[in-house]
Amino acid sequence: MDTYSVFPDSPIGSFGPVSEVFLQRGIDTFRSACRWVHELPYGYNSDRDDLMILFEEKMGTCTTKHAVIATLAVELNLLVEKNIGIYAMTEKIVTGTDPILDKYGLPYVPMIHCFLADGEHRVDLTEGNANGKNRSIEDFLYTETVIPNIAGRDEYLKYRNALKEHILKRTELQGVDIKTILHAREEGLDLLKANLEK
Repeated sequence: MDTYSVFPDSPIGSFGPVSEVFLQRGIDTFRSACRWVHELPYGYNSDRDDLMILFEEKMGTCTTKHAVIATLAVELNLLVEKNIGIYAMTEKIVTGTDPILDKYGLPYVPMIHCFLADGEHRVDLTEGNANGKNRSIEDFLYTETVIPNIAGRDEYLKYRNALKEHILKRTELQGVDIKTILHAREEGLDLLKANLEK
């Protein structure tokens, strides 16, 4: 992943609700907004679909952090978009994954992570946060550009569709059904949350 310094340092004007909130905090460029969001602690928000929850709770996940900055990019007319990616979660990436893989007979758990992209660069504003992962996600099995504040339900439907159309067709997952992946995913999400508390 690249750092947010690859993005343009465009000035923020009164272009929309997210721009206004940043200006009220004395943050007046796109890069400084990225820095502010990156430096917020990693944490699960009480309502992931509320765009402004990040400002209220002063923490966020890849979902809420990137929703805010991707929305700001739209307001500033910048070509920076939110992407969802499905990565192969293993013990190397998330400590405690091996028991899940053994239980379901999987080589990895396909999990969603999101990031920002401008076509050429990929930026993860949760990289370096205590986010339950041992390292940044560099490789993805599948990626897709989405609207900045995609609803949780819509993101889940995109995940299920990607499993059917792309991930389950991979050689290493031959014979694995979608229910197995979905059960493993639930345990993977619980593991990530548990790792935050360590």
